[in-house]
Amino acid sequence: MADVSITVIQEGPYKVEGDLEMTDDEGRKVRTREGRAIFLCRCGQSSTKPFCDGTHKDVGFSGEDSALVEEAYE
Repeated sequence: MADVSITVIQEGPYKVEGDLEMTDDEGRKVRTREGRAIFLCRCGQSSTKPFCDGTHKDVGFSGEDSALVEEAYE
């Protein structure tokens, strides 16, 4: 299993770091830069989904700053 860290950025994207492999819905590898973090869109407005393009700043995105683990398993 890959060693990956996901950080929720305040009012922004998810920052994903570590030894990761990303695939699309058909199992094809999505190219990422080895050793570099990727940023995944949380606002839903990015033109480069699933990656963040900074649009959250223009649309006034307001998201939770932390994951609510307890609610995820209800």
